[in-house]
Amino acid sequence: MGLTLDGMAPADDDLEWLYGREPRPSAPPEPTQVMRPAPVDTGSPPPGRRHPGDTAEQPRVVTPPPSRSSPASYGPPQQAPVPVLPPPPLGRRRRHPVRRTFSVLAVVLLLFLAGLLAVPAYAWSQVQRVDDAPSGTRPPDQPGTTFLMVGSDSREGLTAAERRKLGTGNSAGQRTDTLMILYIPNSGKPALISVPRDSYVPIPKHGSNKINAAFAFGGPELLVQTVERNTGLRIDAYLEVGFGGFVNVIDAVGGIEMCLPQAIKDRDSHIDLPKGCQTLNGTNALGYVRMRSADPRGDLGRVERQRAMLAAVAEKGLSAGSVLNPVRYWRLSTATARSLKLGQDTSFLNMVSLALAMRKVSGDQGLTLTVPVSNPSASTPAGSAVLWNDDKAEDMFGDIARGDTSKLSKYAQ
Repeated sequence: MGLTLDGMAPADDDLEWLYGREPRPSAPPEPTQVMRPAPVDTGSPPPGRRHPGDTAEQPRVVTPPPSRSSPASYGPPQQAPVPVLPPPPLGRRRRHPVRRTFSVLAVVLLLFLAGLLAVPAYAWSQVQRVDDAPSGTRPPDQPGTTFLMVGSDSREGLTAAERRKLGTGNSAGQRTDTLMILYIPNSGKPALISVPRDSYVPIPKHGSNKINAAFAFGGPELLVQTVERNTGLRIDAYLEVGFGGFVNVIDAVGGIEMCLPQAIKDRDSHIDLPKGCQTLNGTNALGYVRMRSADPRGDLGRVERQRAMLAAVAEKGLSAGSVLNPVRYWRLSTATARSLKLGQDTSFLNMVSLALAMRKVSGDQGLTLTVPVSNPSASTPAGSAVLWNDDKAEDMFGDIARGDTSKLSKYAQ
């Protein structure tokens, strides 16, 4: 070992290169340090942790590992993080809007149909019943169905003020103010036949009198018996309505439009109506159909107005405006039920068939008739009365008894 300038031996042989004696050994290069890129802050908590108040799982962000062949400080841009969405939460599936609308409409339709059935069913339970089937021998059944419809002049249920307003007077008891026979054949046109209330006919056990007296003598039973004896027809169903009930039904349908050929002013009926088409309320309608003294045709003109009014009521009562209007439908059903008195054997189906037949009569699919008359103002022991034409009346009722209405048009009025 050599000495240094100051006589000291070198501390390390590695310094020999400093003096030019030996080259410095080369050390292996230090490996390059690759820096991992900083994670991208997505605002999501670490896996397994959630922010307070989170209600659903937040998407995870997966950062691809850096390429080892690229330096940390330069090279191609790193790929953007790809979000991985969690599966949708379990729960109710959203219903299709068309299906939802269809379901709502179906429910509304079912409720509407239920109301159409429930309202008349309730009203039917409020109808009064009367004994109408007479005892003794009765005519045989004829094909089809025969109704006796009676408009009673009973003041039952009317206050003194209502009697003054309606012009009904204060007569005690009750008589038939309107009398009609509706015949519905098994095939062919229905026929509505007016029977003048002053018809002079035999009344069982009471001699001959005006036919409306039968109602005063013995009520519905005697009236039905009188009609059967004089027509030869078997009455299958009975319907009666009083003054107050008639007014209530007219008002329930919103009035009835009638066309008057001339102005009518009748103090007895309490009406003063102009000429032309107009809507009559219950009070005016009652006065219009009851008017007799101001009509030059007397009782015959009266029965024609009654037929026209009854047909108009049936047509409007069955119209779409009455059936589809819940308020009117309820008022009409309940007012009709409170106004009617039906025979013991008159069924709900009878009333349905009657209403449908009356609608046909109001158009051109039915017949409107009056019992053939020979003298409209004959002098009788009961006063001025109407005498039937017996031969023609027998022929007309004979056709009905056989179930044939094809020949009745000759009696149409």
